[in-house]
Amino acid sequence: MTVAPSRRLLPELDARVAADGVRIPPGVTVPLTPRVRALVDTVEVRRLAGISQLGLVSLVYPGAVHSRLEHSLGAYRLALEFLARLEHDERFMATVRPADAATFVVAALLHDVGHWPYCHPIEDMGLAELPRHERLVAEILARGQLGEILRSAWGLDPERVAAVICGTATDPAGRIVQSLLSGPIDVDKMDYLARDSLHAGVPYGRHFDEERLLSSLCLDEAGTALAISDKGRTAAELMVFARYVMFSEVYWHHAVRAATAMLQRGMWLVRDRVDPQRLRGMSDADFAPWFLATTAGTPAARLADGLFGDRRRLFKRAATFDAVHHPDVHRACAGRTYAGAVAVSGRLADLLRERAGIAVDPALLLVDAPPADREVEFRIQVRERPARAGPDARPAWRRLDDLSPVVRSLAREQFDDIVKRVRIFAEPDTAAAVAGCADLEQMLLEAATAAPA
Repeated sequence: MTVAPSRRLLPELDARVAADGVRIPPGVTVPLTPRVRALVDTVEVRRLAGISQLGLVSLVYPGAVHSRLEHSLGAYRLALEFLARLEHDERFMATVRPADAATFVVAALLHDVGHWPYCHPIEDMGLAELPRHERLVAEILARGQLGEILRSAWGLDPERVAAVICGTATDPAGRIVQSLLSGPIDVDKMDYLARDSLHAGVPYGRHFDEERLLSSLCLDEAGTALAISDKGRTAAELMVFARYVMFSEVYWHHAVRAATAMLQRGMWLVRDRVDPQRLRGMSDADFAPWFLATTAGTPAARLADGLFGDRRRLFKRAATFDAVHHPDVHRACAGRTYAGAVAVSGRLADLLRERAGIAVDPALLLVDAPPADREVEFRIQVRERPARAGPDARPAWRRLDDLSPVVRSLAREQFDDIVKRVRIFAEPDTAAAVAGCADLEQMLLEAATAAPA
């Protein structure tokens, strides 16, 4: 049910039509009220200008050097668009009050304040010494300029904002607004898909109908999370496809995966030299010389130099195994812990030396085992129109992946079975020798079977 809004949730919604703001690609204005500008001008938020959104992707797509600050501004702008639509939803307005709406837009602007350089690939290693960036949010918001501004200019509790960012809010309004920030359709994904696509110079992430999707936003059957009406179904399918293709062609491009595997192995080899506090305060410009210096004199030096030295030298693919054509080896390798993947690499290096006479440094043989998470899975409710009109007519609620074979196929068969491949990377000369080994698949399967998970 929709109603004309009797109140505006936030003054920032009126600022959407004002000229005062900052311009970001692709030529849109992000409205800045004085209290928003106060947050943007803090040390904690300005730091995000020195952290790239896509990190190592720029080694393959040179234009993809946009910052997390740019993305954060884009997510904040979309948060206002979400609220402008949901102000017309009676159930939303009955639960979400101005303070909840303010918490949401602030969370959209600040959701990346815990990031540090190359955060995601390093976090994926699961090193106990390095907490996930979300865990840093509460600490960052509680102290310094951000905490003061949240309390004085916004009247908000920093812990409440942190809970929405981290997805730990349990009250009805908190659960609703955090579903707008992190869910199948959310301000984070809608911004980064289009923005990453624009800067990478590819069309894939921009081919979904943002306006149609925004106009279909509503609450789900229980009134506890974001859903869409059936008029947004096709737009949602296109967003799923956009995400799938961006993973296939950009985020999981084979050369990006090679660079990621190099960074992870390098960090693994020098993990006892890493000061987490120093790392968390770095910019990208700080990280490169630190990594080169930290790895100097170790086997990781060649990895660091290939990524951040004077000449790019990425490792090459020796072999690739997907779940369709190589189900046994894919099943044996995929979803392992990082320590388990390192163990597989070491055992495979031993087998290559023993059986094929190929001398390869175990530290520089990289088995890239895809994670178990489903990055493209898309579970959201769709509100369908009643089959016939009448006073007793009620909408039907179905899940998008139940309604759409396209969504099911992309999330499960296409992505999990085809895109998330097991790959072996090595230095160029070594990779050619490994690729020519006739029994490579059998050796990898044996190595995975023998190594701990």
